[in-house]
Amino acid sequence: MQASITTINDPMGEKIKKLKKIRIHREGTNELTLSALAIAAIAWLIWYGFHSHIFLWAFLIVFGTAWLIALNFYRCPIRYFNGDSEKLVVAPADGKIVVVEEAEENTYFHDKRLMISIFMSPLNVHANWFPVDGKVKFVKHFNGNYHKAWLPKASEENEHADIMITTPDGQDILVRQIAGALARRIVTYAKAEEECYIDEHLGFIKLGSRVDVFLPLTAKPCITMDQPTTGDQTVIAKLA
Repeated sequence: MQASITTINDPMGEKIKKLKKIRIHREGTNELTLSALAIAAIAWLIWYGFHSHIFLWAFLIVFGTAWLIALNFYRCPIRYFNGDSEKLVVAPADGKIVVVEEAEENTYFHDKRLMISIFMSPLNVHANWFPVDGKVKFVKHFNGNYHKAWLPKASEENEHADIMITTPDGQDILVRQIAGALARRIVTYAKAEEECYIDEHLGFIKLGSRVDVFLPLTAKPCITMDQPTTGDQTVIAKLA
């Protein structure tokens, strides 16, 4: 008699695998460590100074919750794009699609481009990935305002960093990291004249923010408005 094989679901095992694929982003390592030490030190002073369980627990609940929110913000999943990435444009960030339209880009291209924008809430992962393979043509940083990131004017008026990438077949792709109403720091790891690849980190934006991608009009969008995206995983367009 042939023995039958029964597949057993292991939810806990799957959770452990997911946890192993998550790390803390280097942008938050020092802040999280120092704040944890500060919370511990203040909690110690409260206990030995006031001997109050209520005061101590109130402090730990409030500041412990804030620390856990910061921990969630700085998480950095380890991801790899599965499949052939040729001619594909993948999402540079976690978030939600807020723009899919033809737009005039008058800073570099001076013509219409397919513009795809991803809004990142404070609860999203804020690491950014390169959306295409290629070579970084230039990186430019611009100071500006801090309008709400989902507003159309945020793309040009807010503080932002522009990264131009030339694909292996010569198509120029513009990626724009945009600061939001709360974001006050844009970090860009991309360097001019360096090769770049999907799966590599392009940068990091602190707090709510947005990333725009400007593509040739011949590119075909693969997403819809309000669709959630996963950085380095969701295909947002196909190049001609």
